[in-house]
Amino acid sequence: MRLTGKTVLVTGGARRIGATICVAIAKEGGDVIIHHGHSDREAQELSRRIRGLGQNAYVIKADLTNPDETLNLISEARKLSQFDAVINNAAIFTSDLFQDTSLSTWQKNMMINLTAPFLLSQQFSKQKKGRIINILDWRALRPGADHFSYTISKAGLVALTKSLAISLAPDFPVNGLAFGAILPPSDSGKVPNILDKIPARRWGKLTEVGEAIVFLLTGPEYITGEIIHLDGGRHLI
Repeated sequence: MRLTGKTVLVTGGARRIGATICVAIAKEGGDVIIHHGHSDREAQELSRRIRGLGQNAYVIKADLTNPDETLNLISEARKLSQFDAVINNAAIFTSDLFQDTSLSTWQKNMMINLTAPFLLSQQFSKQKKGRIINILDWRALRPGADHFSYTISKAGLVALTKSLAISLAPDFPVNGLAFGAILPPSDSGKVPNILDKIPARRWGKLTEVGEAIVFLLTGPEYITGEIIHLDGGRHLI
């Protein structure tokens, strides 16, 4: 129970990878603040599941496309509980190419995937100490033509992660966890055949997501500014 006595705020925590992260924290004895934008039912169900594990779970709603709501998220979360770490997990995953990317698509990806983590980290850093984990993607370090707005926003989040590690040292270790093939996109009608591009030749396991998150929350504070790839080697190809 390595997180006993700790509370973690997880953005986009109600569904998919976010929910996996929240449950992994609870199983290690930690309490969770579950942020969501439009998934109240899932967030409430997850909070009941976490309370069933013997841990506290709080639910908070904020639209991360709205700068005012984003800025208020940390202060509103503190009214529920003091917390020790922020995991910037909330993201949108847009399938676009440079030539057909609209300004609105670009701005929405930047706001949710990059600006929100910046604003939340800035507000969170006003306390004495803590940890920040930014959820990334292997594409961020190997940009291609597909998912243009998403990839650029995540590449910016890589730079933010490394800059914050310097700016907030020594009191706030800041690291990134870059995923590969963990879950197929929620709007995908057909699971893409990508295993031939992954040296590990398989999809990642949700249990491995939890293990990596717990390591970054409990491991040495001397680790900061690192980007750990949980992608089966995908970023190498």
